[in-house]
Amino acid sequence: QLIVYCLIDLKRLGIGVKKMVSLIETSIMDLLTNHGIESHLKDGAPGVYVDGAKIAALGLKVKNGRTYHGLSLNVDMELFAFAQINPCGYQGLKVTQLCDLTDNINLDTIANELSQILANHVTRH
Repeated sequence: QLIVYCLIDLKRLGIGVKKMVSLIETSIMDLLTNHGIESHLKDGAPGVYVDGAKIAALGLKVKNGRTYHGLSLNVDMELFAFAQINPCGYQGLKVTQLCDLTDNINLDTIANELSQILANHVTRH
């Protein structure tokens, strides 16, 4: 699982929390598109989904206009533990991961790619 902490001064960039959440979601979706994976959002359920299964979760804390925490992207991990809990508080929510959807996935490569995409979105907002 790739964990990304977004330490961003929203005030300095002139963006709000909703916009930041949107930039993170769009960045994840762009990454998935780059790997031939179609993804979507769900109303009222933050995160990114592929065929109804959650592949990425978001969790931002904002204090004094600065973001803390960020996102988790399921890349290549054991998913069995999710069957024992209610992922993100949703009973029966299915989860998926990048390695099950495409070949030749490397965590470091995905981390670098997502970092670049997110940085581009945030600086161009």
